[in-house]
Amino acid sequence: MINHYRDVSGSHNVLDVLLKRMEQNANNLEGLVEEKTQALQEEKKRPEELLYQVLPKSVAIQAPIGNSLNRNPFDSVTIYFSDIVGFTSISAMSTPFQVSVLYNDMGFLNDLYTCFDSIIEHYDVYKVETIGDAYMVVSGLPERNGIDHVRQIARMSLTILSNVRQFVIRHMPETPLKARIGLHSGPVCAGVVGRKMPRYCLFGDTVNTASRMESNGEAMKIHISDETQQLLKTFNTFVLEERGTIEVKGKGSMTTYWLVDEITSHND
Repeated sequence: MINHYRDVSGSHNVLDVLLKRMEQNANNLEGLVEEKTQALQEEKKRPEELLYQVLPKSVAIQAPIGNSLNRNPFDSVTIYFSDIVGFTSISAMSTPFQVSVLYNDMGFLNDLYTCFDSIIEHYDVYKVETIGDAYMVVSGLPERNGIDHVRQIARMSLTILSNVRQFVIRHMPETPLKARIGLHSGPVCAGVVGRKMPRYCLFGDTVNTASRMESNGEAMKIHISDETQQLLKTFNTFVLEERGTIEVKGKGSMTTYWLVDEITSHND
């Protein structure tokens, strides 16, 4: 009887151990599944976050990777172009690392564009792209904002110009930085181009004219078209000066203006 009792007790002990191990393994497995699920969710977020960096979020939601998005027309937007006057000379007097990367820190262009990027965050605008020293911004798309796009771009331009006056090129602190800015307002078509490296692009003569406003402008001035001037006049807050009639390549004679300042606060 005693031996039989010991056998039963031993069996119960083994069963208890097995049950505890099974419970522990189940808990470990549950934790492992939860960890793997979370890792999978994080992995899925990465392409989305990357897409949001190259496309407007509202556009990226409609155009998941691998799909195309039809081009959409916009009746009225304002486009900003700027470049750096004398950039070729600055580059010639600098190493590639000083223009782009300075030792372990990012160099001249990164400093400049970081400054610009921090400014545009305060306005209802979208940065389309940067190519070399050229910086392109638009307002009025992908979210329409009436005619407020021209005021947003105008205020942004004035702020950028003010910051350029104070900007210091780290490896050439004695060389003043000078920017040339051009604005134009009009209709465009916009849409996603490409699949492997999708880009949100603008199409139409408005883009070309805005670029001409910049290239035909002057250092440290904001050169605007008559169309932009007409829209800005409706706010009755901007200081504008007529430049006169100039010949613009591909456009012929155009009457253009300088955007000088805004006479009210930016709180309205």
